[in-house]
Amino acid sequence: MKPPELEFACELNVELSPVMEMGAGRGGKRRIIPIVGGTVSGPLINGKILDLGADWQTVFDDGLAELDTRYAMRTDDGAIIEIINYGFRHGPPDIMAAVARGEDVSADKYYMRTHARLETGDKRYGWVNSTLFLGTGGRFANAVRVLLYAVR
Repeated sequence: MKPPELEFACELNVELSPVMEMGAGRGGKRRIIPIVGGTVSGPLINGKILDLGADWQTVFDDGLAELDTRYAMRTDDGAIIEIINYGFRHGPPDIMAAVARGEDVSADKYYMRTHARLETGDKRYGWVNSTLFLGTGGRFANAVRVLLYAVR
């Protein structure tokens, strides 16, 4: 069997509202981070992140953040594409504390990886419905940057 290949699809620059802390839940500290806009740019998809959706996070005692996002984009040619993105972020405690304070920390200093499922009813982008995506990202004070790759 041939191993999968990755094709760069797009860069997601996702704008965030302040974190809403829910407190301790069944599995860890719960947080909601509203997604309020942003941009999508790349060789396969270009457009705007819509002002809807959120990241429902669970942060465990060991510092692991489980990322669980659902939001949508509108492509430059008018298609609406939903994105469900699930992943993990973790790293050394001092680095993650700096990220939590909103400091500009190089994404190379911690682990942030996701797998994404995109869906649309627009036939021009029907290929996203049957493609898996992997992402690598970084968290900033009021935004997240994710490089999304199609698994071929």
